[in-house]
Amino acid sequence: MNEKVGTIAGQIWTALNENGALNNKDLKKAAKVKNDKDLFLGLGWLLREDKVTVTEADKDLIVALN
Repeated sequence: MNEKVGTIAGQIWTALNENGALNNKDLKKAAKVKNDKDLFLGLGWLLREDKVTVTEADKDLIVALN
């Protein structure tokens, strides 16, 4: 599981690096993540490592690289 989450975190980081800040729906698509659970596992990894910032806007999450 750790390897899978690490891979997803890498996909998320790459998508943010190429596109800038994205909402959770666009990020899931850009990172080619299959479901919300995997997206949030990857985001948790990146948040723990202080690689991303997550803010709320309306009902979406906005994710950006630090």
